[in-house]
Amino acid sequence: MTIPNLTVCKHPLVLDKIARLRDRKTVSADFRRLAGEIAIMLGCEALSGVKTKPELVRTPIDTCESVRLAQELTFVTILRAGLGMTDGLMKLEPNARLAHIGIYRNEDTLEPVRYYARFPQTLADNFVLLADPMLATGGSAVEAVNILKSRDAKHMAFICIIASRAGAKRFHQAHPDVPVYAGAVDETLNENGYIVPGLGDAGDRMFGTV
Repeated sequence: MTIPNLTVCKHPLVLDKIARLRDRKTVSADFRRLAGEIAIMLGCEALSGVKTKPELVRTPIDTCESVRLAQELTFVTILRAGLGMTDGLMKLEPNARLAHIGIYRNEDTLEPVRYYARFPQTLADNFVLLADPMLATGGSAVEAVNILKSRDAKHMAFICIIASRAGAKRFHQAHPDVPVYAGAVDETLNENGYIVPGLGDAGDRMFGTV
């Protein structure tokens, strides 16, 4: 069944990078680099909804009717695994503002627990791009958007490297107005709430704490 507002990337380069992330032999340095590279490609797609404005630009030869961004961008990562996507996003748009949300998953209930949130003073007119490598049960991503909406964020998109079908459904049910851009969708979650086949714990693999 198709999940509304979910776009799954079919680009061969993204698929190749995800295959390398899944490989248990991939070391932490390569894992971080690949996650950043995927963030660039998913971010490009997710930011296609940013507001723009026309502008006349003078080149060394003549004037040219051009397009500029009409919204500030804020990139929000869910700690800690989302940090591995920050470098790629900042390469995409170095002038964007950065924000962080700290959420961990209660291992008994599998529900999200917030422990940190730091944002720019206002998000109301920004385009907010939320990033986390995994959309597993969906709890952390749903809670993160709840927090962002409480801070008046109105224009948002969410990117993840791998989503579970159950997590994507839960996210859409909670936030049908927020589009999701995923590198891949896996069908199953195990009893611990990990995506199967997935790629393991993204944070542990990213930072060498396996």
